Amino acid sequence: MSGTFVSGVRTLARGVREEPRPFRIAIVGSVIYGIGNAASGFLVGRVTEGVVVPAVTGSGPVTTAQVWLAGAALMAVTVVLVGGVLLRRIFGGAFTFALQARYRRHLARRYLDLPLSWHHAHPAGRLLATAGSDVEATWQATMVLPFALGTAVLILFAGIAMVAADPVLAAVGLLVVPALLAANVVYQRRMSPLVTRVQQLRGEVSATAHESFEGALVVKTLGLAGEEVERFRDDAERLRDANVAAGRTRGAFDPVIEALPSLGTLLVLVVGATRVASGSTSVGDLVQIAYLLSLLAFPVRSFGWLLADLPRTVAGDARVQTVLQEDATTPWGPRPVAPGGPLTVSASGLSYRHPAPAADLLGDGSGDVVEHPPVLSDVTLEVAAGTTVAVVGGTGAGKSTLAGLLVRLVDPSTGEVLLDGVDVRQLAEGQVAGAASLVPQSTFVFDDTVRGNVALGLEVSDEEVWQALRLARAEAFVQSLPGGLDELVGERGSTLSGGQRQRLALARALVRRPRLLVLDDATSALDPAVERAVLDGLAETGLGTTVVVVAYRPATIALADEVVHLERGRVVDRGPAAEVEARDAGYRELVTAYARAAAARAVEDEEGAA
Repeated sequence: MSGTFVSGVRTLARGVREEPRPFRIAIVGSVIYGIGNAASGFLVGRVTEGVVVPAVTGSGPVTTAQVWLAGAALMAVTVVLVGGVLLRRIFGGAFTFALQARYRRHLARRYLDLPLSWHHAHPAGRLLATAGSDVEATWQATMVLPFALGTAVLILFAGIAMVAADPVLAAVGLLVVPALLAANVVYQRRMSPLVTRVQQLRGEVSATAHESFEGALVVKTLGLAGEEVERFRDDAERLRDANVAAGRTRGAFDPVIEALPSLGTLLVLVVGATRVASGSTSVGDLVQIAYLLSLLAFPVRSFGWLLADLPRTVAGDARVQTVLQEDATTPWGPRPVAPGGPLTVSASGLSYRHPAPAADLLGDGSGDVVEHPPVLSDVTLEVAAGTTVAVVGGTGAGKSTLAGLLVRLVDPSTGEVLLDGVDVRQLAEGQVAGAASLVPQSTFVFDDTVRGNVALGLEVSDEEVWQALRLARAEAFVQSLPGGLDELVGERGSTLSGGQRQRLALARALVRRPRLLVLDDATSALDPAVERAVLDGLAETGLGTTVVVVAYRPATIALADEVVHLERGRVVDRGPAAEVEARDAGYRELVTAYARAAAARAVEDEEGAA
């Protein structure tokens, strides 16, 4: 318990340092609330003693002026209390939401800074849960923190007022405070592991939901909706059970915390009635102490709320800090890419291993990288400026990994990639992205206009957008859209065909006039005629671009100046396509597969016709 409490307090203290202004104003409001309540108790006692008792018993004269003065005093205290509550709630909320916004921005920035290899090891659903529910849980306690601190002020001033009125009754009544604190400590100790479990399961539910939504097409085409519903139900039921367990604990302690102040007030009334009867205290002092105790009933619960939220704070902050303190950064150097035309590309001794998926973001070592067999081993590659090189290989040969290494989506485990003779790790941030473009095999289209998807944050004219669309052979279909460049293409380009999405992604790369263009099977959804027109167009434009294309089709390979054959992560041959085909049986098997399949179908058709 002490570890959780100390960690939670440290986290809240950090939040106070980062957003001091709204917190200070909220504390001022909360202190006004505490002092105002203590003053109202004192005032109620004095009004009872000086106005109510004489008026009821007839023991003394009560003037109209006294009644109005008492009412005005009570109204003034009420106005002060309302002002304090407004300040506390408005700026307490601003304090909480400012911290949540701050840490969501920190996480978004960190997610963008972390290398792709790190993202491959962490499920997107859990990353979303960290930016959402974990950030919310981390700072939820700050919502009641000003209230709890104001309650401490209330207890202090109320205690002074009660002791001044009657030390004996004050001692009886204030026995409830340590009892409440003890109950809250037990409550927090029981809740801590339960809340940690809830936060973990929220991440799992989010990950399952995200994966199901991302794979909606696969789920529907394979008729797996029932299985996915069952998988999500299992995760949701575990989360439900964890929430129910936490709710049971809270339900058991809430009545205790609610009853203790009432029991204290009842005890004060019993003892106080005896003391009033014996003349040891006055009715006004008894009313004052009983009233102040009744005022403590609700505010003192804020300590319980604060202690109950501290386990959430610790669990949420642990997951958030695991991301923010992740050291898997992409280091950048100071050097720029040399100005000029197309880039030369060279790679030597490249090898790469995928990191193992991380089990969770709890910071318990589950995210440690475990070495897998290498995807690439000792790859050496030379691409002269302005040439086109086709990378050919079977499934799993490492072609996409090589494409990612050339534009520094990931860094090699060993070896180096040089652009114009400079190691990409020595280039300044933004230099690689400014000089090289990758069009991946799985294109992503944003829920935006055609213009927005092509420009994608780049300040370019409509003429430049049309030029890129023309080069990508996308001009005709964009012109046929009702809105042209302003046509919304839907989420993930749902209103476009696969080939149209690929051409839009290609135009997005071309509008940046890259000096190195890497096409990772980026024309696979195009028919051969359109693919040939696109690649011919690239060759004829004179953009000054070096092209590396991951290819399967003989028509695509024929456009390359050189072919690199990858097999099991190694370069087994390279050279002009005709020469490699003549001497490399594995390459020949790959590039003639389409022709052999077509010939076999033709024979079957003839036999069927006969």
